[in-house]
Amino acid sequence: MRLKARDIEAIKKAARDVFGENASVRLFGSRTRDDLRGGDIDLLIEADASERSEWRRIGDFRDALFRHIDEQKVDVVLVERGKPPSSFAQMVAPSSVPIA
Repeated sequence: MRLKARDIEAIKKAARDVFGENASVRLFGSRTRDDLRGGDIDLLIEADASERSEWRRIGDFRDALFRHIDEQKVDVVLVERGKPPSSFAQMVAPSSVPIA
């Protein structure tokens, strides 16, 4: 996994702050492969459902994350518990790596 320890801690903190203590975060995409370089940070987040919109929650997460790490390309796929995951979430989940 190609993430610095401080980036992992920042992701965990931002996820807890925005999505709650029960949120789980998984890394997928090129950053899971040590033989590659660069790439954006792709995160699959599973969290309890909320009345707030998915896009607002993701925006709040990015804002919280970028208070702790340098701003960069971060893609977030949110899966709300109790709702069916998107076909994309189902596709990336098996190869994802848990980080929180």
